[in-house]
Amino acid sequence: MDSRIPVTVLTGFLGSGKTTLLNRILSENHGRRIAVIENEFGEVGVDNELVINADEEVFEMNNGCICCTVRGDLIRILGQLLKRRDRFDYILVETTGLADPGPVAQTFIVDDEVKEAFRLDGIVTLVDAYHVDRHLETSEECRKQVAFADVILLNKTDLCTAGGVGALERRLRAMNAAARIHRTERAALPLDQILRIHAFDLAAKLAQDADFLVEELPFEWAGLYRLPAGIGDLVLHPGPDPTMDVTALAMGPGTAGTDTLQEARLEALKNFALPPVTLQAGGSLLPGPHRYRLTLGESGPSRFRVRVPEPTDLLLYTQHRPEEFAASLGGFGGGTLEPVASRDFGGPGHEHDASVSSVGIEDAAELDPKRLNAWLGELLQTRGEDLFRCKGILNIRGSAKRVVFQGVHMLLESNTDRRWEPGETRLNRLVFIGRNLDRESLVAGFRNCHAR
Repeated sequence: MDSRIPVTVLTGFLGSGKTTLLNRILSENHGRRIAVIENEFGEVGVDNELVINADEEVFEMNNGCICCTVRGDLIRILGQLLKRRDRFDYILVETTGLADPGPVAQTFIVDDEVKEAFRLDGIVTLVDAYHVDRHLETSEECRKQVAFADVILLNKTDLCTAGGVGALERRLRAMNAAARIHRTERAALPLDQILRIHAFDLAAKLAQDADFLVEELPFEWAGLYRLPAGIGDLVLHPGPDPTMDVTALAMGPGTAGTDTLQEARLEALKNFALPPVTLQAGGSLLPGPHRYRLTLGESGPSRFRVRVPEPTDLLLYTQHRPEEFAASLGGFGGGTLEPVASRDFGGPGHEHDASVSSVGIEDAAELDPKRLNAWLGELLQTRGEDLFRCKGILNIRGSAKRVVFQGVHMLLESNTDRRWEPGETRLNRLVFIGRNLDRESLVAGFRNCHAR
């Protein structure tokens, strides 16, 4: 009997209905104790507010996409969950709508400690039947979400004609013939169609993507240095990026070997998932659980102090290859030091469309409902094509309850939620995700909705 904890990865493009399905799972009487790991793309965290109150525990990852960097965050949260193993028996990972599901699925295959404790049960992809045709044409992430699915929920079919749904299903089957496809409205279907289905098939995933098991990591290079106690300088010259992210791991003197750089990569990965500590030239970095963002000058070398309190084998992991910045490590009472061993990890393989961004708004003002409806209506009519997703919690004047709104392109729905609690700060929290967003215009438009 397999005693590993089953994990379902819930994915789908922005607005496809993931939160609706998650709320359905958490509210039904299925007898499972579920831990939820959420990930958002956006400056203001809203999704956790949109998930109903339940006994299940919700964890939020602190980065905007589940990719090579956030894998470290995911590994750390899974480790925390193992310490409270008696409180749950199933895990749901809900990805951001802009995520490639490959790297998160890969975590359960290539990381030995994770693989021993957890079993990937399946990848469930929600598809917005009304909007997905345009997303499939423009978004590589959307296409990968379909291609990697074990189960596809063809959702919002009530907004489409029967002929349109049939044509879309044929298109999806051409992209992924192995996936089970269910037509749904508001993500309603028996949960035994998506939970404990034993659907993940590694051989099928490798057939779709021969590089599926090629690890994506947020650093390109690592070097092993044998350092005496003292102070040295990491020197970088201007290169292709105005910053360089690094992390440094310390080991006992003489204990690290050639294989250590590969063996310690997961520890480095966890560090790269931490919020960066920004250093200007002259700043000091210490070995340990830190992700340093080194800010380089526009001309000439930038020097960063490396402080080592006692003789150390130092493992230095760098976002870019050292030669791109003419990087060198020296000092410690001598000249420039060469690494005893080094390893090339290649480059991060996941990049979003640079034109896609998020704008978050948060304030405590009461809103005039007429002004708000007029503004949102005009925004969706004029910018709806480029506005993938908008969602939030609103503080409406005269309402004792929170108002929740969610929009996809030119479609918008809103409803009252729970009552504001006594003493609770009545905050507006909104996030807009789309292409070529104008931050100043969005903020000004929202502030014009303040009640006067």
